[in-house]
Amino acid sequence: MSIKTVREALNDGMREEMRRDPTVILMGCDVAVRGNPFGVTKGLLQEFGPKRVIDTPISEPGFTGAGVGAAATGLRPIVEILYSDWITLAMDQIVNMAAKMRYMFGGKVNVPLVVRAPFGSGGGNAAQHSQSFENWFNHVPGLKVVAPISPYDCKGMLLTAIRDDNPVIFFEHKRAYQIKGEVPDEEYTVPFGKAAIRKEGSDVTIVSYSMMSIKALQAAEELEKEQGIKCEVIDLRSLLPLDYETVMGSLAKTNRIVVCQEANLRGGMAADIVAEIIDRGFDLLDAPPVRVAALNVPMPYNMALENEVIPSVQKIKAAVLKALGDR
Repeated sequence: MSIKTVREALNDGMREEMRRDPTVILMGCDVAVRGNPFGVTKGLLQEFGPKRVIDTPISEPGFTGAGVGAAATGLRPIVEILYSDWITLAMDQIVNMAAKMRYMFGGKVNVPLVVRAPFGSGGGNAAQHSQSFENWFNHVPGLKVVAPISPYDCKGMLLTAIRDDNPVIFFEHKRAYQIKGEVPDEEYTVPFGKAAIRKEGSDVTIVSYSMMSIKALQAAEELEKEQGIKCEVIDLRSLLPLDYETVMGSLAKTNRIVVCQEANLRGGMAADIVAEIIDRGFDLLDAPPVRVAALNVPMPYNMALENEVIPSVQKIKAAVLKALGDR
């Protein structure tokens, strides 16, 4: 077992899979010579060469489309969208091509494509570099969508994504690359569709993913210390498929739920999760579900204003207290 950052864990995952499987390639802007602006792909060009680690022109539609074609014809491409905001430019290739090809060809064509997309806010990067679009892809049949946050999960789920015969959107939080944690030295994978309970509790369930899982855990620890409130914190990790069995099992114990996302409130993952919870277990609820999310505004450049928009630990604590209001 080693201590790794998320950056190192992702790099190790790609390196190990490229050594194991010669059909795995990496492509995107600045992934080769520069090694990615975040340092995630550093050193891969030197080991695997320019035919497998490919610096592309600045054209998300072009290199994502090339990735779709490569996946459909026998390779396992990892396509990096430098900032997930620019995944908008490749929506036709992902939504109308990659997600539908296996279905439209009657299962005769696999599309083992991984689209890595650094997402999220918190760095003062303004409206065009701070967005969270995971809810868009949750809407699209044929895709899988994951958003791990720990080094262990990031590496294990990346290996699972690369080995999957379906297209996977792999969201990495831009503020998470320096997070450290234990990563096994031996090969392992983390399955899709299985959430992790980060903290056991009996009063309120907090459902979260990516950076919000870290904030939710901090909020839960502070509430227990300050007021004796015991929150159960669930890190979804996988959004499509989503582990409703774990979510509903926790709700059956606590009977109150808070769902957190960093994306704007309107039309987000939290709304879909709450709707599904109501369909599956309305009678389990002792209080209305509460959502925590960013304000419905473009992300400000000013850091003080950005902090007002982004969901905070304090906002999660307030949501828990609201869920407990009639207790």
